Amino acid sequence: MFIFGLAVVVKLLTIQYIHGDKYRELADSRTIEDKPIPANRGNVYSVNGNLLATSIPKYDIRIDTKTPKKKIWQEQIGPLCDSLSKYSGRSSSYYRENLRKARAKKNRYYLLARDIGYSDYIRLRDFPLLKLGAFKGGLIVEQTTKREHPMGGISMRTIGYERTDEDGNITRAGLDGAFGEKYLKGVDGHRMKQKIGKGQWKPIKDSNEVEPQDGYDIYTTINVNIQDIAHHSLLEQLEKYDAEHGCVVVMEVKTGEIRAISNLGKSKSGKYYEKRNYAVWESHEPGSTFKLMAVMAALEDKVIDTSTIIDTKSGYKTFYGRGITDTRGYGKISVGTAFEKSSNIGMATIIDDNYSKNPSKFINRLKQWKLHENLNLPIVGEGDPVIPKPGDKIWSRNALPSMAYGYNMQLTPLQTLTFYNAVANDGEMLKPRFLRQVKELDREIESFDKEIRVKKIASDETIKKAQKLLENVVDRGTGKGMYSKYFSMAGKTGTARTDYGDFEKWKKDRKYVSSFAGYFPVENPKYSCIVVIHKPSIKIGLYGADVAGPVFKRIAQKIFTDTPIIDEIESLEVENAAIDKEFQNFYDIANTYLTIMPSVIGLPVMDAMALCENLGLKVKMSGNGVVKSQSIPKGQKVKKNQTIVLELS
Repeated sequence: MFIFGLAVVVKLLTIQYIHGDKYRELADSRTIEDKPIPANRGNVYSVNGNLLATSIPKYDIRIDTKTPKKKIWQEQIGPLCDSLSKYSGRSSSYYRENLRKARAKKNRYYLLARDIGYSDYIRLRDFPLLKLGAFKGGLIVEQTTKREHPMGGISMRTIGYERTDEDGNITRAGLDGAFGEKYLKGVDGHRMKQKIGKGQWKPIKDSNEVEPQDGYDIYTTINVNIQDIAHHSLLEQLEKYDAEHGCVVVMEVKTGEIRAISNLGKSKSGKYYEKRNYAVWESHEPGSTFKLMAVMAALEDKVIDTSTIIDTKSGYKTFYGRGITDTRGYGKISVGTAFEKSSNIGMATIIDDNYSKNPSKFINRLKQWKLHENLNLPIVGEGDPVIPKPGDKIWSRNALPSMAYGYNMQLTPLQTLTFYNAVANDGEMLKPRFLRQVKELDREIESFDKEIRVKKIASDETIKKAQKLLENVVDRGTGKGMYSKYFSMAGKTGTARTDYGDFEKWKKDRKYVSSFAGYFPVENPKYSCIVVIHKPSIKIGLYGADVAGPVFKRIAQKIFTDTPIIDEIESLEVENAAIDKEFQNFYDIANTYLTIMPSVIGLPVMDAMALCENLGLKVKMSGNGVVKSQSIPKGQKVKKNQTIVLELS
């Protein structure tokens, strides 16, 4: 027993003096940790200073019932329960009973209030017992931050939000994700906490070791008024046509700044919400909106002119064993008419006749416009364009005529809009831009200017012809239903089949993508816009002019107040040769004899009064309208303050 006791003493001394530091450090590491305090993410603002996203601090208030001494507990627990009762509406006895049980069980983490705002936190912190702090009163405050979107679900996919994937990883969509690490995130603080059991950690001090530093604020290019118009215009049309999903983007022509972007998809319950960023993510066959690129390539290569005649047959033509159809037969028409009528046969004929022997010439023209490259947007998830070339798996002899009217290739809506914006901008292609400025309070950290993607996409001659073609589509082509005499628009309709891999199945359940891309006003383009609506109910409608066009028109109509409207009105001046002659005679006499009475018969009453009063006469009138007779005849001398009576008819 003596030897055994001696061994225990030796072991204790060894642990205490030889390995003591090691074990003390190990114990501390298991019971005390430096816990991070997440910094508030910076705010996200619209271009005109409206708040789009902000971080709101939330607080959980707990109490360590073991910490307060017995005397302090007995003195303060009653007033604390009374204060909690007034705050929550529960009885004071409810809190007395539960807090008594918590102290008996030595509960060091009892919850008093969860997820409260800052004002409530300040109020609770001054309650009896809690105001003594962590060491005397047992107060435990845990702060978290929640991201709020003042505009609700409008444009949430673009603004961004936090989400957790299947593996538990936190990711952020939209601008919040794109600029989060560099600008919005801030620097986390930290605070020492002690483990008190059951995975619970209690702050050791009332204050933080290192205070968190909030992130920078970013000012986007989004205009909340235009965003609201775009969102509700799209929503109205999706509901009307019972469509699967859709998107709309509004871009400022001269700067490339995105003023609005809305992406709405249908939920299982039939409601529409910001489901995915379709404008950025979804690559699809654009259909007839690509005819602008096709015809501009042919114009720039000077293989056609807008007046060139092409034969569209009777509405059906075979290319390499595959038939292409139009909605009706147009026969022999000009290139300009083929574009206005959106003739698939016309476009396929133009491209096949002029590029079939050298398809790379056409493809290279598209590559000069960087249509084969994505836009390199800061927002994660941009869809890649598909522009096939000879040698690719999807290339065939039919590839070229199919591409002419927007099939056998893919673009995202934003990639298509970027090209249309370049046409509106007289050939300068700009990269779409979502961010204008980064600030810390009032101090500017960084600013962003327009970024040129292609300096000049085509010659001035080609650009002017393309602009006229787009204008004619609305004036007299497939988009004529959108025409308005009050403001001008230019653009191209698009209607493309989708999900047609199994053609026999597709014929039984036809699905389309309806679109419209263009700009307004025509004279001095300020905004470009694209609307894409997927799978509208064909029982209601399917063509781009009917489904997507009205969204474009509503947006243009509602924001057109930013652009002056010029109305012509009829002149109020009425020419009357007899009156003009009479007035000239009076003018000549008045300059010679300032007291000679002229004839005022036939003059409007206001003109007659002015003439008479200038002669010093007092005027009396009877009736309404023009002068029928005058009491002082023409040519008679008049005296100052003499009265003249005018009868009116």
